[in-house]
Amino acid sequence: MPQEQHMDESPVRQIDITAETCPMTFVRTRLALDRMAPGEILEVLMKGEEPRRNVPRTAQEQGHAVLSVVEEAGGLTRLRLRKAGG
Repeated sequence: MPQEQHMDESPVRQIDITAETCPMTFVRTRLALDRMAPGEILEVLMKGEEPRRNVPRTAQEQGHAVLSVVEEAGGLTRLRLRKAGG
């Protein structure tokens, strides 16, 4: 029987901000987080150095947890955030 341990690490919502530029990269991320319940996980697909640096930093400054930042082919980055608890 498969283990359920990783179930709470599955993203509840996913957004693609690869076409966005700062400051819209974090605006779109924040809007998605605002629509989620505390503790839920958001996966953000982004492209470029500026969002890769700024989106995780800004999310942490607002109290959200950065679970992972994974570099992928073609300059894409997959970021996983856990929304701050209420």
